[in-house]
Amino acid sequence: MQTLPAQEVKRRGLAAIEELLPQGPVHILKHNRPACVVLSEAEYARLNARSSAPAATSAWDALLATPGHGEETREQVDQRLAEERDRWE
Repeated sequence: MQTLPAQEVKRRGLAAIEELLPQGPVHILKHNRPACVVLSEAEYARLNARSSAPAATSAWDALLATPGHGEETREQVDQRLAEERDRWE
């Protein structure tokens, strides 16, 4: 991970970032904590292109598409849950 203190960016400006950017994203630290990340234009374009791709199905859609592992009625499920709760006591 490439890190650069914010004070160095203030002191040297963009040149400080440009030196590290060819090796990957540069994490800017403010008070020794990550404050932001600087990406190259090419990396930003790549990430932006991926985010504009059609989204995968939602978690809800995936769950609904998953076949059930048993066919229990509501009464059977309620009975099984009640028996389990009785064992807790």
